[in-house]
Amino acid sequence: MHTDDFTVHIVDDEDAVRKSLGFMLTVNGFAVRLHPSATQFTEVAPGLRDAVLITDMRMPDMSGLDLIQRLSSIAPSIPSIVITGHGDIPMAVEAMKAGACDFIEKPFEDATIIEAIRRAAQRLGDAAAGTVSADDIRSRLASLSDRERQILTAVVAGQPNKAIAFNLDISPRTVEVHRANVMTKMKARSLPDLVRMSLLVGV
Repeated sequence: MHTDDFTVHIVDDEDAVRKSLGFMLTVNGFAVRLHPSATQFTEVAPGLRDAVLITDMRMPDMSGLDLIQRLSSIAPSIPSIVITGHGDIPMAVEAMKAGACDFIEKPFEDATIIEAIRRAAQRLGDAAAGTVSADDIRSRLASLSDRERQILTAVVAGQPNKAIAFNLDISPRTVEVHRANVMTKMKARSLPDLVRMSLLVGV
């Protein structure tokens, strides 16, 4: 879909962050609406058409995870993107299980979130969220060693390299090497991409 075919709704309780992101997207040709709270957004969400949601994970009135779970019943057609801090990754994975189509780790480049918006907008056009089939993903999984499968499971669970190294009794550097191998063998462009594939085949 073209940028003028849909509206990006930004839900973030931090005024400066909300306005800064909104300004950047507007400059890049997107139609944007800002919402200071998840509760306020849920009041208008059922009546929205051709909308993409960007929500922060941690908000005082309702978390990004709670918002996405709520949308699944009141406005299931709205694709959502979660913005998250490093410590929120397990919650972000839960959000993807609840229906979010992507999560973006802070801090992020403008191009990263723009790409995520375009992927989300594909859902509005009834396009597949991803072009990789489950069989393709299973084939890639089969190419992983037992250790790489362990690393994959830990990474998707949101564990940092140091925690993975401690739990597996290996060095952080070894974790980095295995993690890079996993990304290469799975043909994952990013951590959200890896999580998306893993969820598709139930890893």
